[in-house]
Amino acid sequence: MAKILPFKAVRPTRDKVGLVASRSYQSYSKAELKARLEYNPFSFLHVVNPGYKYNKNIRGKERFILVKNRYLEFKEATIFIQDKTPCYYIYKIVNRDGNTFSGIIAAASTEDYKNDVIKKHEDTIEYRENIFKDYLKTVGFNAEPVLLTYPDNDVIKYAISEVQKYRAEYEFTTHLRDTHYLWPVDDIQLIEKIKQAFYTIDTIYIADGHHRSASSNLLSEELKLENKQHTGKEAYNFFMSYLIPESELKIHEFNRLVKDLNGLTKKAFLIQLDAVFRIEKRGTELYQPTKKHHFSMYIDGHFYSLFLRKTYHQFHTALDALDTQILHKTVLGPILGITDVRNNTRISYSHGKNDLVNIKSKVDSGEFTVGFGLVPITIDELKAIADNHLTMPPKSTFIEPKLRSGVTIYEF
Repeated sequence: MAKILPFKAVRPTRDKVGLVASRSYQSYSKAELKARLEYNPFSFLHVVNPGYKYNKNIRGKERFILVKNRYLEFKEATIFIQDKTPCYYIYKIVNRDGNTFSGIIAAASTEDYKNDVIKKHEDTIEYRENIFKDYLKTVGFNAEPVLLTYPDNDVIKYAISEVQKYRAEYEFTTHLRDTHYLWPVDDIQLIEKIKQAFYTIDTIYIADGHHRSASSNLLSEELKLENKQHTGKEAYNFFMSYLIPESELKIHEFNRLVKDLNGLTKKAFLIQLDAVFRIEKRGTELYQPTKKHHFSMYIDGHFYSLFLRKTYHQFHTALDALDTQILHKTVLGPILGITDVRNNTRISYSHGKNDLVNIKSKVDSGEFTVGFGLVPITIDELKAIADNHLTMPPKSTFIEPKLRSGVTIYEF
């Protein structure tokens, strides 16, 4: 039974939201980041990159304090205002490919996270959890929702569609041609319907934001110990999330690129692959795999199809049957010598609508020797991994939608 609650968001005024909203700052190139900071004084990037004001690269606790200061300056300048009553926030994104995502921004419970009502499918790194926990504790807010997905629910679907009949409070389009809409929901009866509908849902899954969820949980535990009057209703017992139905989640593949053949010749490499896969040469035309346990490979100017041999179709767990795990266990580790797929510098990952072109280009340039294409992981595979308390290999999924920072902010 999921506890998904409304909250009083801090958010930009309607006239400035398109200027404030930003992608995650790690996704900008140095040149792009510099341009945004130089020419857009309202960008949320000024809050999370406070060193720009002093022309200085600032890290650690000093940066966290300055982030809080910049945030307070935005509030004092009324770039940000806070809603007076708790709301749910219906949020819709229509991306440049014509995909539509409609969900609800709300506060999810850290207790649900601890009790496995909110389930994860990825491992987190402890030091990253603690860094972000310390960041949250210092700045006192979170500006980027965790992406959660839930089984399609008729009551929630109806509520979202009814709200969207009215004019959106926000409507803005990014330079990537994605259009964003937001409707605050402050009607008490509708809020109660949405709250009760989520309460009937037994399990919700993290789609994107595992470290943010884990860090919020750590913060909750720490502040709980520090607060002698702890009741469980404090804002720190929740974290901001964007919840969308499973049917609208888009999962894309993460492909693999490897810099060398681990000392093998191309012929020796193909011979070792032949023990595990049925190999067919496909020529110079782009070749995309079409079903599970089927991979494409690009090497030395040609594409190949790799079909996992039937003798290897002996899967004991949901993880064993995952294509990213199969590639790791049959090729990357035993043949190419890449056992630590998270930290080994010989491997890289890529995704995108035209990613095979990118793979071909990088191999042809000599930057990499071989590239592997995969089919996307399904929502059922993701859920099976989470339900069985397993974790996927790194970079197994690229999930949409990708949200903008600074549109709704959760204070604790």
